[in-house]
Amino acid sequence: MAREFDIIVYGATGFTGRLVAEYLVTAYPTGVSWAMAGRSLSKLEEVRDLIGAKDTALITANSDDPASLTAMCERATVVISTVGPYQLYGSDLVAACAATGTAYVDLCGEPAWMRHMIDAHHDAAKVSGARIVFSCGFDSIPFDLGVLTLQQCAAAKHGKPAPRVKGRVRVMKGGFSGGTAASLKATLAAAARDPGIFKLLTSPFALTPGFKGPHQPTGLIPEYDSSVGAWVAPFIMAPINTKNVHRTNFLLGEKYGADFVYDEMMVAGLGDLGKAAAEAIAKINPLASDKGPKPGEGPSKEERDAGHYDVLFIGEYPDGVRVECVVTGDRDPGYGSTSKMIAESALCLVQDVKGDGGIWTPGALMGDALRERLTAKAGLTFRAG
Repeated sequence: MAREFDIIVYGATGFTGRLVAEYLVTAYPTGVSWAMAGRSLSKLEEVRDLIGAKDTALITANSDDPASLTAMCERATVVISTVGPYQLYGSDLVAACAATGTAYVDLCGEPAWMRHMIDAHHDAAKVSGARIVFSCGFDSIPFDLGVLTLQQCAAAKHGKPAPRVKGRVRVMKGGFSGGTAASLKATLAAAARDPGIFKLLTSPFALTPGFKGPHQPTGLIPEYDSSVGAWVAPFIMAPINTKNVHRTNFLLGEKYGADFVYDEMMVAGLGDLGKAAAEAIAKINPLASDKGPKPGEGPSKEERDAGHYDVLFIGEYPDGVRVECVVTGDRDPGYGSTSKMIAESALCLVQDVKGDGGIWTPGALMGDALRERLTAKAGLTFRAG
């Protein structure tokens, strides 16, 4: 059924939502019908004027008004949601999308909430045809598609997937978003109230109901990694990225193997200095400081443009054979690159990928088509060999 808009950006008055809207204005001045949505019409008008989107339609919708969310969803092919923490503000929107057959993408890094949404709405989304895709930003697209790309190369070269894959963040200039920090705090607060949430947070297979693979490395202890010849440290996004990678494998029918083992860590450096750096990183509590952007705040354009990242994926076979993939991004991960990735994910659902309804990962539903879009439009590169 044709909808009035290809895309509605819900949360367009927030910092990241505004970046998404600005990207659509500049990258797609024609050919895409879209609207901006949020709680306040006056703030939407202010953002519309600020980014030069003078003819863009505005829609008022509020997370505590389910009827307004349903009305919004009925007008869109895809809703982009940048309104987090999603466990506080996102549940009714996912329900509305599942009920109305509306596709949905977000920036969620909250695995316990994601599992609750899978349990509550996956079957309804399958019936309605709603394609619901969480984690369409830095968490977890570069990692999800990086592993997918590596495994495609591994299968082509060696006839089977690599049973052991390591994700190693070599460069990351630019921080995480204020929304990411708020989501972490909300998740920890929820876990303190509900031990079941803590169990989901610590399980690598929290997003694969009915499937549990082999023991996985925790990635919590600094170590010397001979595969990269350097000391490695815990990576703050690993707990969500690894779960999404395992869900992709699950949704693809264990295409990476039922015995697939995966972890992510950050390269800290060489020798004694690298060891000291790795140990220092492991002791950092990212929530202990009030420094950094609050939700709705973020770095300047110059700071976003100066950011970038580089992630190495290593696929290992028992006989010592090795396959590699490198993923890079040309903007800071938390804002500049993320805003492009989620916009292109939405457009991929509009223009490139049909697919069945249900709750998906970017890799499982959009895979090759999304990778091509991100390479052509969003400043990412994927090199495997």
